[in-house]
Amino acid sequence: MTIKTILTTPFSDQKPGTSGLRKSVPVFQQPHYLENFVQSIFDTLEGLEGQTLVLGGDGRYYNLEAIQIILKMAAANGVGKVLVGCNGILSTPAASCVIRENQAYGGIILSASHNPGGPNADFGIKYNVTNGGPAPEKVTNAMYDRTLVIDRYNILEAADINLDRPGSFKLGTMDVEVIDPVKPYVEMMESIFDFDLIKGLLTSGKFSMCMDSLHAVTGPYAHALFEEKLGAPSGTVQNGTPLEDFGGGHPDPNLVYAHDLVAILFGENAPDFGAASDGDGDRNMILGRNFFVTPSDSIAVLTANAHLVPAYKNGISGVARSMPTSAAVDKVAEKLGINCYETPTGWKFFGNLLDADLATLCGEESFGTGSNHIREKDGLWAVLFWLNIIAAKSESVENIVRSHWQEFGRNYYSRHDYEEVDALRATEMMEHLRSMLATLPRKQYGDYIVDYADDFSYTDPVDGSVSSKQGIRIGFTDGSRIIYRLSGTGTKGATLRIYLESYEPDASKHDLETQKALEPLINLAEEIGQIRKFTERDIPTVIT
Repeated sequence: MTIKTILTTPFSDQKPGTSGLRKSVPVFQQPHYLENFVQSIFDTLEGLEGQTLVLGGDGRYYNLEAIQIILKMAAANGVGKVLVGCNGILSTPAASCVIRENQAYGGIILSASHNPGGPNADFGIKYNVTNGGPAPEKVTNAMYDRTLVIDRYNILEAADINLDRPGSFKLGTMDVEVIDPVKPYVEMMESIFDFDLIKGLLTSGKFSMCMDSLHAVTGPYAHALFEEKLGAPSGTVQNGTPLEDFGGGHPDPNLVYAHDLVAILFGENAPDFGAASDGDGDRNMILGRNFFVTPSDSIAVLTANAHLVPAYKNGISGVARSMPTSAAVDKVAEKLGINCYETPTGWKFFGNLLDADLATLCGEESFGTGSNHIREKDGLWAVLFWLNIIAAKSESVENIVRSHWQEFGRNYYSRHDYEEVDALRATEMMEHLRSMLATLPRKQYGDYIVDYADDFSYTDPVDGSVSSKQGIRIGFTDGSRIIYRLSGTGTKGATLRIYLESYEPDASKHDLETQKALEPLINLAEEIGQIRKFTERDIPTVIT
């Protein structure tokens, strides 16, 4: 086996977004494209020689081929050992778990998260650092800078490694250990939650649940957890076999794309509880019978009830949410006497807070919740957290949420996504909004008076790093908010997200339909942002 040095030229479009580099599969299949980015990762990691890396992905199309390329490149770049998931499978939360448990140098995760999979769909690659979390911006910026000047990459000339079952192999001088991708994660969940209590609920005959893995990575994990460990009936997990194209579906756990689960929970003889997870297993949607829990409400409820979970029974140090996430959890933090941190979108911004023990729980409106057990959001962790609360309180999902609203007030909240809009026009819209910011405070629109207007900037309280231009915030004196933001997770055009929030303390007004309650703000968002003009769309692609 010999190491080959391949001459190459840079690609100009390899700047990582919120969670790594995401492009369509045909883009990644271009000669040298994946290799250039992987070599740029290796070139910017100091002290990599002899270290251990973790490698795996969500099973989407091109996952296995990419893993073989990365293994050979790792061997050629002096990596000491790679832990790789059997069949190339490793959920993002499980990858973080394995990195931390093995004190690995870092890990490479292959996923485009909630984006569709298939030969002409999406693929992604991201690097996680030693704490198990996504690489911070200074690291990804260095990788991007390297991609702009790269002129060669190293790869070992060798046969592919057999990933079909656990085992140990040699690739040149590098050790390769194919590991069970499920076992370490299940053991970690057992150390956090009261499995005996949850098992009692799921085997009582008085409670039923449905877990939809959307033919994505959490299928094997969900089977092991709910049906094997916790005794739920066979069939509780649906769409539990990971498929390269996710069965032709869109592995995004929201009301639009998880439509089969929604139909079950809002249909006749609905189960008591429903949940879905996304492509790589880090997102979740929670449903009760005929009841949807917004992600913003979910993190608030988890925070308020954290003492019911063994791992958090002695209290939590703080909580953090992304800026577009509703302020529901802020009110819980205030009552608990703990800090609530507002960060930019992207789980990487929670890492320093968790490492410094400034926060224990974190949440995003984009269906992501997690804690200090790893450094990624964690879909199945959230499902188990809800089941632990339900078992401890002996209440339905709806009753738990309504009781929460009665105590803390309700934050009516929705996100309107305009997907694959013209990127230039979307950018023009954001610049139009930025030009208005100085004139908006104290301006009145009907019953709404603007309290503040800014382009959100975040200064990390741990390392002092600054992240600017993170989204346009317009806050009103009654606590309502409109936020405009361009997403960094799409692969075609631009995704414009509009976030709308209205706080209602009056319990007698907690039964309004969400879009109806937010209608004045929806109209105001159009008036201020001129969304139709810039997007040439009459309605959003997705409303959550």
